[in-house]
Amino acid sequence: MKSLFGTDGIRGPAGEFPLDEDSVKIIGASLTRHLTETLGRAPRFISGRDTRQSGEWIETAFHAGAASENGSCESAGVITTPGVAYLTGSLKFDAGIVVSASHNPYQDNGIKIFSPSGKKMDGATEREIERCIYAAEGSGPAAVTTAPVPDRSNELSQLYIEHVMDVANGFSAMGMKIVVDCANGAASALAPKLFLGTGAEVIAINDQPDGRNINLNCGSLHLEHLQAKVIETGADIGIALDGDADRALFSDEKGNVVDGDATLWIMAQHMRSHGKLANATVVATVMSNIGLELALRSKGIKLLRSDVGDKYVLEKLIETGSEIGGEQSGHIIFPEIGLVGDGMMTGLLLLRAVLEMNVPVSEAANGFTRFPQILKNVPVREKRPFDDVPAIAIAAKELVGELNGHGRLLLRYSGTENLARVMIEGKDQSEIDQQADRLADVIRVSLG
Repeated sequence: MKSLFGTDGIRGPAGEFPLDEDSVKIIGASLTRHLTETLGRAPRFISGRDTRQSGEWIETAFHAGAASENGSCESAGVITTPGVAYLTGSLKFDAGIVVSASHNPYQDNGIKIFSPSGKKMDGATEREIERCIYAAEGSGPAAVTTAPVPDRSNELSQLYIEHVMDVANGFSAMGMKIVVDCANGAASALAPKLFLGTGAEVIAINDQPDGRNINLNCGSLHLEHLQAKVIETGADIGIALDGDADRALFSDEKGNVVDGDATLWIMAQHMRSHGKLANATVVATVMSNIGLELALRSKGIKLLRSDVGDKYVLEKLIETGSEIGGEQSGHIIFPEIGLVGDGMMTGLLLLRAVLEMNVPVSEAANGFTRFPQILKNVPVREKRPFDDVPAIAIAAKELVGELNGHGRLLLRYSGTENLARVMIEGKDQSEIDQQADRLADVIRVSLG
């Protein structure tokens, strides 16, 4: 039985298995049955969606499935992923349902399920839902008649906005000019309102969703438009969200990108200056640049690395009791605030940090130097552990010795293709290019 849930829920083309209407109803019914058995009563759900044209019917299908097993649902309408996660816990719902495919194009959609704690639903529940989907595949669900689901979108969105402002302690950004790229997504109505609340002048772009333009040449995947707008308007900072606004990337006042690594660097220093970061540790993934690791080390802060995915960052944060973690892509998690990345929250906290530092955004990241990087893909016939192939193990060890603590080798296999991936970071681009070619040749001879 093929797993349907990935690290970020179920995701795929809307209208196709397992995101066809019948399967979505089964998801709603299965989750309701499971929680009824666990809770000893019918569960209550809160749902929300991004701006894709398929979002409304998928949300309605989930409601119908839940109702068939006596579950009750309320809708927050169009709202961000972290918005649903927050409302689930604060209003004591039994689960939160997000209909979104994050940064994917509009043709895709997805379903993410959150527990009241803000964590994504556990693996056992996901496996049970998958079992139910496959058991019913092709048979279609029973007809369901449901009453209209209450839509409290305005009220619930306001509760979430107030929560974000409260966490940031209601600071003033009067006199600042901010460009916000909403990705024509879930934050299109929320983000401009949030940042206007700081007293700043706000220029919103890509905030007119039509169901088909979410993430289209905009948002955190296409920063060039934000960078150009910042320069054109003389703004102090640009903030780019993705479709469901669980992550953010930034532009400084000069139009330079401030990615997740730079955000972690700025926020770690700011938190430490406020008596936070008690264990002097930041969590990032194996893809974060070694420049971040060396910059943090210079301040006596340790960098712990997890596998790629905000799910794994969160696991490491909880395991170590650390206070900040994230990915280059802009997922930043502050566990004391919430267990989900929140692009608007990150933007607000970064803005507050820069204002307190009393420097331009470009200077806030001083001390962090991004090292050059090379990534090579090498076709292989088999995926043997690299340490089990003497020639590769020896070549890799020699290369690490050459880097001498001022660079990094990451050697891994693709999860979906017969490829070995060689990633090297170091001080000199031409040198790491040569090192990558040399190791790639060894892999090609040994496994190609």
